[in-house]
Amino acid sequence: MRLVIATCSVTYSGRLNAHLAQARRLLMVKADGAVLIHSDGGSYKPLNWMSAPATMRVSAPDDEAAEAGVQEIWTVTADKTDDTLRILLSEIHHDSEHDLGRDPGLVKDGVESDLQRLLAEQIELLGSGHQLIRREHPTPIGPVDILARTPAGTTVAVELKRRGDIDGVEQLTRYLELLNRDPLLSPVRGVFAAQQIKPQARTLAEDRGIECLVLDYDAMRGLDDADSRLF
Repeated sequence: MRLVIATCSVTYSGRLNAHLAQARRLLMVKADGAVLIHSDGGSYKPLNWMSAPATMRVSAPDDEAAEAGVQEIWTVTADKTDDTLRILLSEIHHDSEHDLGRDPGLVKDGVESDLQRLLAEQIELLGSGHQLIRREHPTPIGPVDILARTPAGTTVAVELKRRGDIDGVEQLTRYLELLNRDPLLSPVRGVFAAQQIKPQARTLAEDRGIECLVLDYDAMRGLDDADSRLF
């Protein structure tokens, strides 16, 4: 990876046109050809960028640009489109290259598959006496995360999300409409389970007779320290 801190202006042309007036910025040139322009703000998101695959060409400025103080020009073109990123560098304050090596990739913790596995192992969180029927119960419109049975024999369909929103409630509603057509499963009630459930999603779910269940991921993993709680 090449890191350059430079006073520069940037113009992007192609599917959209955008311009950044001259200022001091961080330019990142990645090994895959991607080029990103960052300011000292805006969190992680670059001000502009060219995604890989792309090709960068460095050239000297013409007389007019040189008179305006431009030292060199970076022209980054997308390999699969006509998009072009043009960077005019007036002053380079830092220029370094670093070999980061091969990255093993991000391993996410607390994804929906983790919640599904833990809830299947701790099916009593749905209520005392509940029994697991199966995970990933297949339907023509997709798998139901968890299918369980209450002590009274009622089937329960559980839709799991990390953050529960209206789309998740709609998804569970479609599953319930389909499952309730099966005489071997009907009647089927729904449980919308998530680490966080948005108020709008809760309102919609309760209006449709769907129970909402907030899951404590740390407690399910056995990491919750009850002694350290204030309440």
